[in-house]
Amino acid sequence: MDENIIIYADNHEASSKIITILENRCKVEQKKLEVGDYLLSKRVCVERKTTQDFLSSLIDGRLFTQIQQMLDNFKNPVIIIEGETLFYEDRKIHPNAIRGALAAITIDLNVPILWTRNQLETAEMLFSIAKREQTDKKKNNAVRGRKKLRSANEMQEYIISGLPKISREKAKALLKHFNTPERIFTANEEELKNVEGIGSILAKRIRRILTKKYEKSILED
Repeated sequence: MDENIIIYADNHEASSKIITILENRCKVEQKKLEVGDYLLSKRVCVERKTTQDFLSSLIDGRLFTQIQQMLDNFKNPVIIIEGETLFYEDRKIHPNAIRGALAAITIDLNVPILWTRNQLETAEMLFSIAKREQTDKKKNNAVRGRKKLRSANEMQEYIISGLPKISREKAKALLKHFNTPERIFTANEEELKNVEGIGSILAKRIRRILTKKYEKSILED
């Protein structure tokens, strides 16, 4: 057992065998989590769903709400789908709707989906990710790349591209419009929407991240 690795599990997962399996591998702390089912590091949150859970949450609309909550709070959210079948004929939902949801999650939202056959595989996957995140420092310290910054322009572009869904090109467009990063940070939604490529949804996301109160992670000392 590796006591240097800790995994936080939501109370709702207490009835699964996953907790028992993980307790033989590392330290596990159960508590009510506001987002996700498992926290594996400061940046990785995991939502675990059985194949039937996945379909149910897709049908009732919970799925994308849960994913957006993870995206709002963690840099690297992950979805684990657990089950041995692809469930395309399990419920009265068109296979194309399922494929479309999977494509939207992985391509549009950039959230990886990992597949496991059973709770044992899920536990092993969770432990593997947690171990990688919490003990492999070399792979954990590069967040947005290691490019050496050579100019004030590059540093400003780097800062602005750290905002949600802002590419380097959008960062340049914002800087050309507002002239300084400070003006971007103080701009309201209407002002942000005046920039080409910045719609109402993206403007709201930018304002939300800039005005949200910083909360200390439960994984921090």
